[in-house]
Amino acid sequence: MSPVLLVLALAVQDTVVLKPVVVTANRVPTPSDAVTAAVTVISGASLRERGIRTVAEALRETLGAAVVETGGPGSQTSLFLRGGESDYAKVLLDGVPLNQPGGAYSFAHLTTDDVDRIEIVRGPASVLYGSDAVAGVIQIFTRTGVGRGVAHVEAEAGAGSYGASRVGGTITGGTARFAYSLGASRFASDGLFPVNSGYRNNVVTARLHVTPDTHTDAAVTVRRGDGVFHYPTDGAGRIVDANQFATDRGPAVAVDVGRRVSGRVEARIQLATAETDSRVDDDPDAAGDTTLIFHSRDRVRRRGAELRANWQAAPAVVITAGVALEDAKLRHTDACQFYSGGSFFDCSGDPMNRTRSTHAVFVQWLGGIGRPLSANVGARLEDNQQFGSFATWRAGGAWRLDDATRLRVAAGTGFKEPTFFEAYSTGFVSGNPNLRPERSFSWEGGIEHTVPGTTLSLAVTYFDQRFRDLVVYDFSRTPNYVNIAAAQASGAEVALDWTARSGVAASLAYTYLDTRVLDGGGDPTFETGKRLIRRPANAATLRLAAPLGRRGTATLGARFVGDRDDIDFAAFSRVTLHPYTRVQASFEYTVLQGRGTVPDLTLQAQGENLLGDTGREIANFPVRGRTLFFGMRLGAGRQGPR
Repeated sequence: MSPVLLVLALAVQDTVVLKPVVVTANRVPTPSDAVTAAVTVISGASLRERGIRTVAEALRETLGAAVVETGGPGSQTSLFLRGGESDYAKVLLDGVPLNQPGGAYSFAHLTTDDVDRIEIVRGPASVLYGSDAVAGVIQIFTRTGVGRGVAHVEAEAGAGSYGASRVGGTITGGTARFAYSLGASRFASDGLFPVNSGYRNNVVTARLHVTPDTHTDAAVTVRRGDGVFHYPTDGAGRIVDANQFATDRGPAVAVDVGRRVSGRVEARIQLATAETDSRVDDDPDAAGDTTLIFHSRDRVRRRGAELRANWQAAPAVVITAGVALEDAKLRHTDACQFYSGGSFFDCSGDPMNRTRSTHAVFVQWLGGIGRPLSANVGARLEDNQQFGSFATWRAGGAWRLDDATRLRVAAGTGFKEPTFFEAYSTGFVSGNPNLRPERSFSWEGGIEHTVPGTTLSLAVTYFDQRFRDLVVYDFSRTPNYVNIAAAQASGAEVALDWTARSGVAASLAYTYLDTRVLDGGGDPTFETGKRLIRRPANAATLRLAAPLGRRGTATLGARFVGDRDDIDFAAFSRVTLHPYTRVQASFEYTVLQGRGTVPDLTLQAQGENLLGDTGREIANFPVRGRTLFFGMRLGAGRQGPR
């Protein structure tokens, strides 16, 4: 049975219109007014209309999200969600974890190709997703073809500033029982630096969805990325190398099968595999070059299986229970030489070949679907091969006072397992196999209100988080990694949305964030009493969108990011980065509406940082200046969701 049919069965409403459905928050499709967590849903079609190419660009407009990159397309791109660490948000592609095991995820190469929607759940979600879901979950759902028996084909091409170019295409289609989507794209750029700054990224996607009968559905998703980024800088942002580059490639595969075994019980099994092959290569720049020679390779594999059941215990109650297994593996090698005193010396680290398994059981009760008062409570017991057993929980409630106002409150815990390097590294750095998981306690409360008789809506959320047992690096200790640091992050999120009868839409999002290091643990990047680095105290986005008849859309937006602390690694000192404002605009218009064998022709234009603000996201690293991009899209066949 499809997820949409399931939620219709679970949320029968006589006089209330069914709200938009959210999947990630509860692992079952849930009407948005029954979700107790803070959730943002971004449409893939709207992203493509606005020319947004990467998921990182989409997340920049999300409440509570701070995105920073080290300069230019393909560079290290990190997300700090609600003040948490960059490895505190779990990133999923149709259920496949993309994070390194216990580690962060760089959004540098994750594009919006074939994206149907992005769901962002803010707040702890380890009960349903295990490790890494400390501050939230980002899940990307890919498109499935519309079963109308007619294929729809799209092709696009474009070019812009910094030598940027993009080509790509998709084909979607199917029947009532069989639907498919295939896509491929290539993006390239000359980058921001005058030397060694090129980037290219190739992406191939495929999704197949079948419903052999009214009780069964199955889907397979495959995505493979291949990104190569050349960069001349060291960790302090200095241009020092003309022949240094990083490669990141690998597939992600998801298999999801569901069967309605009775009128009240649905069983689902999900299989997931993600493999990444990441390399850093730095050969001599020229004959006789005696600078550092370095080659590093990390091959990471995550394989998981999950079996869960959704039981409709009552007309408005769903109980979800499941078991999950995961196996993670890292193979690391490096070769290093440095020149000193007329001779080369070996600085290579020891190779690493490690595996780690995890078993978990979880249960969640979700009640009040379609009722004025809804609630959820859940728990998870995780058994990790490294640190043993760990329990986590969450609970929440929502009260719809009337058709215009809703109150909600939620609380819970989250955890993150140590990385392989933190636990098992040897050589110049000594890992600690006795590390405990990092953990958090969070709570939040919110109110949502729509002004009666209008489309003006307001949502306000206050949140408070405490992080404990953070793993820090201390060169004076052996082992070097220890659980010491503690921090807090609290703040408020405000969202205002309005749509006029003419179709003009306006949205304003503001986040206030207060972070403090409670115990730095000797790590210079965690200074007791100071702010957590790279988290702005104030951030806001404003967006205006207007339809151009029935053929197009024009959008104007601005993003303000306030001052924040950072580390200048050239002097190894704490600095304060100045606020900045980025102004964007986009335009899309269908100049030719094809019929029969004549394709649609749509023109696109995007501009970023139109005011040329030079405020930096990271100390010493440049930012993209005024950027323009122009493109076109051809479409043939019956149009489904783009």
